[in-house]
Amino acid sequence: MSVDYNPKSAEVIADPFPILRCLQAEEPVHWSPVLRSWVLTRHADVKAALNDARLSADRLTPFLRHERRDGMTQLQELARALGLWALFTDPPRHARLRGPMTRAVTPRAIERLRPRIQEIIDELLDRVAADGAVELIGDVANPLPVAVIGELIGVPAEDRPRLKAWSDDLAGFIGSAVANPDKYARAAQSVQQLNEYFGRLVALRRREPRHDVVSSLLAPHEPHEALTDDEVIATCALLLFAGHETTSNLIGNAVIALLRHRDQYEAWGKDPSLTPSAVEELIRYDGPGQGLVRVATATLEVNGTTIESGARVFLMINAANRDPRVFSEPDRLWLARRDNPHLTFGQGAHFCAGAPLARLEAQIALPTILRRLPDLELATDRLQWLDSLIFRGVTALPLTFST
Repeated sequence: MSVDYNPKSAEVIADPFPILRCLQAEEPVHWSPVLRSWVLTRHADVKAALNDARLSADRLTPFLRHERRDGMTQLQELARALGLWALFTDPPRHARLRGPMTRAVTPRAIERLRPRIQEIIDELLDRVAADGAVELIGDVANPLPVAVIGELIGVPAEDRPRLKAWSDDLAGFIGSAVANPDKYARAAQSVQQLNEYFGRLVALRRREPRHDVVSSLLAPHEPHEALTDDEVIATCALLLFAGHETTSNLIGNAVIALLRHRDQYEAWGKDPSLTPSAVEELIRYDGPGQGLVRVATATLEVNGTTIESGARVFLMINAANRDPRVFSEPDRLWLARRDNPHLTFGQGAHFCAGAPLARLEAQIALPTILRRLPDLELATDRLQWLDSLIFRGVTALPLTFST
């Protein structure tokens, strides 16, 4: 009998892990009539799929091919704009788009942000530290990464709230929102506004280069690496989107996990040297992305099941990160865990270029939050999880703390 897996149900969105464990055990390659897709949940299968060139990251082209609805022109424009994102391309084009981006956001450039990240998190906490209450997502987890990626790209502080709003509209489309009937129209309008904004910024940096990502993207190392203005604009939009979405959810999910495991919360407070392994464990335990979507470009076999060419495949990262075949006591939050080959940031050609920045922000923000907001407690027993099949996080996180 097939496992009754409905990823759109509120119960599963709130806590997907029990049903994902059933799939792992009984149907590791599961056909979902709800998603009209295959669902992979085992670590070995997900890891192999992430490295399989027969599974394409371009899910926009087949989406448009099967869509027939009002506003089709809008959808085509949306797909055209997002089709320039490295996230939705395959080699060799992917390498051409990714190369300049990774050279613009180098580990050295990210490490230079360390003192500024600390300043930003302290400034944010200064605004709430006297009140004894904080809404962590709106007050801290959202504005921190937006400010950091904004400074890296070269976006003035006063413009960042607008860009965040446009990026949130895109998340409804990219994250496969379940209960958002106008997600296509909103995403199409917002990607146009986002591109117009970065178009103006690109034109300005061509005239007046600075030490920021936009200027770096406009000054390639080699002639064959030169990006068109549209590609530079798309890369800036991708960096903004990916640079805040993942980290916001990471911070929120990490704090929830710690508050539900008080022994680990207290252990970290007593031993700051746990920080590197603690952040990796929190990324594994309840990561900011539930999964990734790929499209088969050839017929392939996974764990004894045939997947036909053209089929869509959901690679369930958070399920793979709790596979008992790989992780000892996978449902246990253990901040001292050393052997931690989680797949949160992907694998292979599409390994997340922003992973070093997300790690650094978490390594600075989480210990600072725990230190400056002592005796944290959840101020609600009803968390609202994001309306998304892809992203994992809460819309708000009200907390109380000692002053």
